[in-house]
Amino acid sequence: MASVVTHQVYIGIGSNIGNRRENFFDAVERIGKLPDTRVIKESSLYESEPLGDSKDWYVNGAIEIETRFKPDALLEKFKNIERAMGRKKVKKRWGSRVIDLDILLFDLAVVKKKTLRIPHPEMASRKFVLIPLSEIAPQVIHPELGITISEMLVKVKDDKKIHIFHV
Repeated sequence: MASVVTHQVYIGIGSNIGNRRENFFDAVERIGKLPDTRVIKESSLYESEPLGDSKDWYVNGAIEIETRFKPDALLEKFKNIERAMGRKKVKKRWGSRVIDLDILLFDLAVVKKKTLRIPHPEMASRKFVLIPLSEIAPQVIHPELGITISEMLVKVKDDKKIHIFHV
């Protein structure tokens, strides 16, 4: 009998519209309800200064999941969750959003497609990604850079403000 392959995936989650905390936990719950998927770990929530023109601060966090979905199928599930939660197509690259789900790492895979890049191409330069990710996966190694998440965090040059989110 063939064994079923599960994948270890790290997801970055952000929200800066509406009840940001509730949006985060709603997204985590929806991800956990996907078939053959379970949430393994959740980081604390962090509030971070926005990128681009947005004035609304984000609530960010990271989760680890196990899933049987392949990267493209998982991305499609995440797009469906974002739409179901009310995310609209944004014209600006870093516009405000109800929810943003990013596949940061997928096993040790490197995916370079027009619609999907894994590892997430900008994770190494963003404290709001690395701080929550280092909380749940400090020793995980970036498959292209060959260094751990904690080492990436020490080297990051991001000067945006970020702090623990208190309700």
